[in-house]
Amino acid sequence: MGSQILKISPFGASTTSIINPATLSKSRSAPTNHIGESRRRESRNPSSYRISVSSGLALNRSNKSFRSRVVAMAAATGSAEQKSEEEWRAILSPEQFYILRQKGTEYPGTGEYNKFNEDGVYKCAGCGTPLYKSTTKFNSGCGWPAFYEGLPGAINRTADPDGSRIEITCAACGGHLGHVFKGEGFPTPTNERHCVNSVSLKFTPANSDSSP
Repeated sequence: MGSQILKISPFGASTTSIINPATLSKSRSAPTNHIGESRRRESRNPSSYRISVSSGLALNRSNKSFRSRVVAMAAATGSAEQKSEEEWRAILSPEQFYILRQKGTEYPGTGEYNKFNEDGVYKCAGCGTPLYKSTTKFNSGCGWPAFYEGLPGAINRTADPDGSRIEITCAACGGHLGHVFKGEGFPTPTNERHCVNSVSLKFTPANSDSSP
């Protein structure tokens, strides 16, 4: 198409301009949508999407790994209670198994800790849980180690089937310790005597790093 001549005459003055129709058509076209074009380019290039998905998968794996560690820690905490009698038999001596797991009793006056007086902590011979401080041990003359109280939450009490005595066991693994007697008149703060088998205990000196 050829050029068109446009005449404009404001205030009576005459002005003539030459306009190219092709130029006029381009100037009237819609402006380019740069944002839409940018998004279209991104959709054609999925590398950014792949990065986001990879990051999400890595985070998901990290969360699963953390949960697995928590579950493993929880399982390890309760491992002592989950041991079968066969497993206990494999790790305990015959005498320990007889007393801790079968609720036996050692002969009076024969125990290692009957007349033992050192500073430290007495732990369960089965699972290593601290049970008694040496400061609570006293000489009762009964033939077995005697304590007037255990560490908080470390010992469970259960009445014997005939109701004549109260059995004491390790709260962590259920190992049999002995029996507790009340009101015998010993000059102790609790007026109790925990009569414990030496075989059920493992002493840790006060200067040891593992002593609480």
